[in-house]
Amino acid sequence: MTNAGWWRTGLTVGLLAAAACASGGPPPAAERAKPQIAPPVAAPEPPPEPEAPKILPVDPATAPQATPVNVPKNIQAIVDAKDRSAADRALDAGRHPGELLAFFEVKPGMKVAELFAGGGYTAELLARAVGKKGVVYGQNSKLVLEQFAEAPWAARLKTPKNKNVVRVDRELEEPLPPEANNLDMVFSVLFYHDAVWLGTDRAKMNAAVFAALKPGGVYAIVDHSGRTGTGTSEAKTFHRIEESVVRQELESAGFKLAGEAHFLRNNQDTRDWNDSPIAAEARRGTSDRFVLKYVKPE
Repeated sequence: MTNAGWWRTGLTVGLLAAAACASGGPPPAAERAKPQIAPPVAAPEPPPEPEAPKILPVDPATAPQATPVNVPKNIQAIVDAKDRSAADRALDAGRHPGELLAFFEVKPGMKVAELFAGGGYTAELLARAVGKKGVVYGQNSKLVLEQFAEAPWAARLKTPKNKNVVRVDRELEEPLPPEANNLDMVFSVLFYHDAVWLGTDRAKMNAAVFAALKPGGVYAIVDHSGRTGTGTSEAKTFHRIEESVVRQELESAGFKLAGEAHFLRNNQDTRDWNDSPIAAEARRGTSDRFVLKYVKPE
């Protein structure tokens, strides 16, 4: 308390004592000074929680029928190429690259991109499929490169079969450079769920993909399926996402579902385990995965 405060307090006490002495006793209760207590200030009400978007299950009645995939000889020749690395070949049984290229109808001369290219397994397959007259933009974010992709990605890009792959180091909200426009296809293979736990603005990412595609261009989605009702809640723990979430987000971005395939489906998958490459161990390549073909309307 300041000196002035002490002085005022002393003066008040002195005046009360003087009054008491003059009356021969303490002042009546009604006349005693009462401390002034400010009424409690109510804490402001927190703003209401934003309502979570409703996640609708896939309606079999409106979903397109799964497409059986026949792998033509020219595509199978790409998969069987003797100059593919042993490491890549080891992944083929769980990834079905021939069916992937065939279902999405990747052809020579196309301009395509892959988001989250990682070490480049899919990017190289795309490069072989589009050939010398085509181009593949392989995007990776800074975090992905620093954590695991830089060495294998850089080494792969030095090989002759990847001369038509353009390295793109950009963040997912703006994943492609200005020259990557009028694209035939953009691929997202086993990655969309990662955009969730990485905190990516997925609406912005999908809008960027939409802008980069030509009218009629394809947004190719492959990912690990989450259990009904889990939404995005297991994107980091189990590396899965509920299929209906992806459908809803892409359709909100303006894409139209043109088809789906079942060559990566596994009805025996309990979908309650972590299917990231390291954690999955011997179960790698056995998760239930959805394959969706979305198009930018013409």
